[in-house]
This record gives sequence, structure tokens and C-alpha cells, in this order.
Amino acid sequence: MHRNVMAFLAAARELGVAVDPKEFPESTHTAEEAAAAVGVEVGRIVKSLVFSVDDEVVVALVSGPNRLDEKKLAAAAGGRKAGRVDADAARTATGFPIGGVPPFGYRTSLRVFVDEDLVRYDEVWAAAGTPNVNFAIAPDELVRAAGATVCDLARR
Repeated sequence: MHRNVMAFLAAARELGVAVDPKEFPESTHTAEEAAAAVGVEVGRIVKSLVFSVDDEVVVALVSGPNRLDEKKLAAAAGGRKAGRVDADAARTATGFPIGGVPPFGYRTSLRVFVDEDLVRYDEVWAAAGTPNVNFAIAPDELVRAAGATVCDLARR
């Protein structure tokens, strides 16, 4: 098992979250690829997007087909401007590579915001530390484990 997956599983255990990671031979790097590999609609895929809001790194967990509205994220975080961080900054803050960033278990303490469209499902799928290992979780458990704020994040 990859060390990133092991680190994520250790964090999940500390939070009291039972996780059963599944490794897929095909790529699950994008929401569309993940939905095809898992066999679910793309709305059930959690995209973990690492952004900066007024120089604070935050994570936005967005439903697969949705595009993040940066103004909504900035407002939810109490800031003025949001922008995507680069791959190095994302890995430094979370401990995971882009495409494999899980919804919780980060290297540093980060605020997390959950797209309200994710909570309408009974189960969603998220990355477990690498771009081809994913796990299923109930949205309410994801919100609890991530200490997240649920809000409207989708560009409409």
C-alpha cells in the first residue's frame, strides 16, 4: 500500500472514520475518470480543490460536475479573493499530490468547505491519498471528519 494511503488511513482512524480504500487500475485523476472507474454518477465524486483565500490555504470539496465559484469560496471563508494554489503549495499544505488529495487528514490544519450539492447523496467517493485510490463515505460523515462548513460553492 502506498505511503500516502497509509497516512490517510491513520488520520481516518484517529478521527474514528472507517475507510475501505479501493485501488483502481485506471486513472481516477479527474471526476469523470473516477466516476467511470467507480461506476457512479459524476455528482457523487468529491473533487478536493486546494485554494488560497487572502493568503490562507483552504480546501473546497466540490461535487464532480460543478465548477468552483471562487467568489463564493472567498465569501464563505470570510475573505476577499480566492485563487488556486500550485501543486507544490497544495502538497506542502495537505501532504498529498493534486488528484489524490483526500477530504481530511492533512499535514497542516486547514479549513474545509463542502459544496452543498454533495450532501444530497447517501454516499460519495473521494481520493484516499493517491490519484487511483478512492473510498466511499456518507456526506454527513465526510463533513464531520473534515470539520467542514457546508455552503454553496458551485458556479451557476
